[in-house]
Amino acid sequence: MSDHDAIARFARETVVEPEHIARARQHALELGAAPISAGVGAQCAVIAAATGARSIIEIGTGAGVSGLWLLRGAPKAVLTTIDHEPEHLAAARQAFTQSRVPAARVRLITGRAADVLPRMNEASYDIVLVDADAENVIDYVEHGLRLARAGGTVLVPRVLNGRVADPVARDAVTTAYRTLLQETQASPAVIPALSTIGEGLLQLTTIAE
Repeated sequence: MSDHDAIARFARETVVEPEHIARARQHALELGAAPISAGVGAQCAVIAAATGARSIIEIGTGAGVSGLWLLRGAPKAVLTTIDHEPEHLAAARQAFTQSRVPAARVRLITGRAADVLPRMNEASYDIVLVDADAENVIDYVEHGLRLARAGGTVLVPRVLNGRVADPVARDAVTTAYRTLLQETQASPAVIPALSTIGEGLLQLTTIAE
């Protein structure tokens, strides 16, 4: 095992996932929902806490796992979560209920992100999490930046999935993530940061004019 692999494994195993989120993860995996990793979830919670987030929207529920991590960091926030899979939304609702998240703090929307996002109010959210349809990630991030308030943050997990680091790879998902990383690093509209823990997490904080 290389030093890099050993460090990655150590970082992965160091994260302790709260029991209620671990239960939601197990249910999500049984549904095939592919939730974010615990390492990425912990970073999302820290960002939510540091932001003092009160309004959060996520594209893709992960059957409740990502939402629970975000609400762990922002216990007073209202979470809006969008997913086109009713079963995943039902699992998320169950996870929030079992975790004693008040119903008034969660809004679940069934539908395809491409149809729902144009109807959401712009500059209204402290945090936008983008975790759906990797091939369309650039479009979703553009929507996310529109929805985020000045100084708000767009979070994009899984950006290191696939073969992003392989210059020969040209599949749709790899190309989408690679293009997203390249374009946001050069953008004057955001402060970007890339975390390599787990499946990767791109953080884009909008610059207030």
